[in-house]
Amino acid sequence: MSSAKLAEPLRHPWNLSPKEAVQLQREIAAQVCLRDDFGKIQTVAGSDISIHPNRKEGWAGVLLYEFPSLNEIERVYYRGPLSFPYVPGLLSFREAPLLVEAFAKLKRKPDLVMIDGQGIAHPRRLGIASHMGLLLQLPTIGCAKSRLCGQFQEPGWERGESSPLLDRGEKVGAVLRSKTGVRPLFISTGHRVSLKTAIRLVLDCGEGYRVPKPTREADRYVAQLKQSLAT
Repeated sequence: MSSAKLAEPLRHPWNLSPKEAVQLQREIAAQVCLRDDFGKIQTVAGSDISIHPNRKEGWAGVLLYEFPSLNEIERVYYRGPLSFPYVPGLLSFREAPLLVEAFAKLKRKPDLVMIDGQGIAHPRRLGIASHMGLLLQLPTIGCAKSRLCGQFQEPGWERGESSPLLDRGEKVGAVLRSKTGVRPLFISTGHRVSLKTAIRLVLDCGEGYRVPKPTREADRYVAQLKQSLAT
């Protein structure tokens, strides 16, 4: 994978078949940057999606925070149709179009983005956090609550302990104990953030919880949107 960032955000068509989407993942995964490629982090965003139970539409929410205080700056959302089916491993083709529209509504550009999903801890090394990093051309971290691929040894039970997530002999992420005595998170590079830095930033945004505040609050926000706007 390249360590050179793109000059411009990635653009590609969304009207793809699952087979075409898989091929595109293989092609653009080479553009993901696995090293730290950013300046001072003053803002961090979290995002999530909520899906309507009966209709093919969803709500994408983005919350922006000051860093390291984690005081909220703004929150935005976008409601739109889901044009791609649910296919394991192709989550970004279903959700990313809505997320891109939501991020476009922010008044201030984030320095870092945390996404509830995988980065390179993905069979084709292009989970939604990596895909969104390329689409936005922003540093991103995949912060997932469950594993998509790979094997690992359970990390120690204290906060901050971690173990490598390995897939086909490659280290694709870390299994992080973000809170003492609770189930770990699966952290991986999205784009332009090293794994070591990703772990540190997730812990910095924890506020004593298992899930970091940006994605934790984004999840709560989209759930509220679905409840209030699903008419």
